[in-house]
Amino acid sequence: MAFPSAPLWIVSILTLLSAVCSNVVFGGAHVNFLMRASFQDDDPLQPVTSDETVSVGGAVTLTCRVAESDNSSLQWSNTAQQTLYFGEKRALRDNRIQLHRSTPTELSIIISEVQLSDEGEYTCSIFTMPVRTAHATVTVLGVPGKPHISGLEHPVQEGGTLTLTCTSTGSKPPARLRWFRGDLELQGRPDVVESVPDEPTYNVSSELTLEVSRADDNQVVTCAVDHPSLAPGDKRSEQALQVLYSPNVQILPESDLPREGEKFHLECLGNSNPEPSSYIWEKKDGELPPLAKAEGTFLRFEALNKSDNGVYLCFADNGIGSSVGEYALLVQDPTAMSTSSSVDHAVIGGVVAVIVFILLCLLIVFGRYLIRHKGTYLTHEAKGSDDAPDADTAIINAEGGNSGVEDKKEYFI
Repeated sequence: MAFPSAPLWIVSILTLLSAVCSNVVFGGAHVNFLMRASFQDDDPLQPVTSDETVSVGGAVTLTCRVAESDNSSLQWSNTAQQTLYFGEKRALRDNRIQLHRSTPTELSIIISEVQLSDEGEYTCSIFTMPVRTAHATVTVLGVPGKPHISGLEHPVQEGGTLTLTCTSTGSKPPARLRWFRGDLELQGRPDVVESVPDEPTYNVSSELTLEVSRADDNQVVTCAVDHPSLAPGDKRSEQALQVLYSPNVQILPESDLPREGEKFHLECLGNSNPEPSSYIWEKKDGELPPLAKAEGTFLRFEALNKSDNGVYLCFADNGIGSSVGEYALLVQDPTAMSTSSSVDHAVIGGVVAVIVFILLCLLIVFGRYLIRHKGTYLTHEAKGSDDAPDADTAIINAEGGNSGVEDKKEYFI
């Protein structure tokens, strides 16, 4: 039985009376439930719905369908059994709830800007005798907040231990936190889940303990949130590690061939965090040369002398620790280097001359061999032509055609 034009309060009363009558006819609510369950699958007037999951702030569509229509109206009710829509007619003044589609066999509504309080069981009813209903459970996911990393407020010295804490709030169900150093996932302590008072959401925290070295300086540590309401990588926080370590000293020369009389300098590089605050230059087993001048990271020589030869030391200190680097200076004699270069050039020139002479000899020998081989070939071709009286006979003899000719004989008296 349908009530298409009845006021809403009359519809509610008739719905209640229909339900009571149904219970009486079938012997109570329990019998009514069993009866509906028994023919639900093959009852063309039985409404069909589906459960939905939506994140806070999103929109969800609730759809109710029947296989056939007997002109009875479909109705959606919320978790408090308040009528939302009766056919095309809005019953509850909530602008977040809008009609999506209304036909004799379907009633669909859209709830936008979903809140946690919208979670629960919604009911679709069709006013037949008896009234048929179907339920749809709406699950609302609490979107976790962006994670926050604490514990990196101050740098840590190499070899030390660092404990980091990552926290995310407002998730439902509880989020899962994951740690990364660069692209490598790290194993933190199990997540700690705390419920929020008067809210159906949770706060989640996780701790990570690291033993750091100088190689970890400026490495990026990431805390990422895993949750059904988020796509992978949607919410994460990144912070760079700050590791303090002592200098690693290296001395670089201006040139690999320091020459006597030329200007020259050494540079002291102290790789450390923080950068070295002091540099001290010394000469091993002696004092710095009079013409050598220390200027912070540089040791400058105005004019190199062989007396400057020796091992030079650079001490660098950054407050965390100190270290020393060494460089052995060997001043070259420009005259000796020029003489040596001339001798090398002479030797190279001599070797080249010998190679050219050998190649010429080989060419001469090879040419003579070719000429001799060509003469022998011509002699064999003309064999037997010397004794021929004329040209025709010579050709015949050369081709082996002298079998019918009498041999020339000579007699000596």
